[in-house]
Amino acid sequence: MSSDSPGQMRDSPTGSTHDHDRALARGGLIVVSAPSGAGKSSLIDRVLTRVSSLQYSVSYTTRQARGSEHDGVDYHFISEQEFVAMRESGEFVECARVHGHLYGTRGSAIESERAAGRDVILDIDVQGAEQIRHKMAEAITVFVLPPSWQVLVARLSQRNLNTADDLVRRLANASNEVRKFDMFDYVIINDELDSASAALESIILAERNRPQRQRERIESIIATFRGGISNG
Repeated sequence: MSSDSPGQMRDSPTGSTHDHDRALARGGLIVVSAPSGAGKSSLIDRVLTRVSSLQYSVSYTTRQARGSEHDGVDYHFISEQEFVAMRESGEFVECARVHGHLYGTRGSAIESERAAGRDVILDIDVQGAEQIRHKMAEAITVFVLPPSWQVLVARLSQRNLNTADDLVRRLANASNEVRKFDMFDYVIINDELDSASAALESIILAERNRPQRQRERIESIIATFRGGISNG
């Protein structure tokens, strides 16, 4: 498939709840990770409808599309041969084999959005988050935790999208992944969609107000104070 696919990024809609008049030299990077079935994709989908200037990065994967998934929207579905070629040419900023399939994030896609001053949100596994953390110290990492083991089992079972072997593999991986929660900047317990998505939204908006994220605007305001003193 073409690496210039128009589905590389999924835009948040215009007219969303929080229009932020920002003067940013560079957009931020928000990395959201969770065990399979914890609900991180639902949280991200909700936040994309509410936060402006937020772009979703569509990952690449070698697995087949499931259910109502669409190529270029949920993932870029490519062959393992294509994936390996992209990996060997250095196109992925992170990649890993998860639940028996390869997943990766194309670096140039997130770089172009951040250079334009837009925040990028990633939905990736714990391995990918660790790679991003080591390469991009400025990345904000968020771990989504299910309220209990029992709830996670129920959610995965209700999806009815996995074979019995795949379900066992995902639950085994989850047992290891939840123990890595303290490697992340934030943890959201997803026991209720509205409150959990509000927490993720708050994290993104709060991070936008760090001094280093709006230095240009701050300095222009401070310059008006210097002018006021000299004119007084």
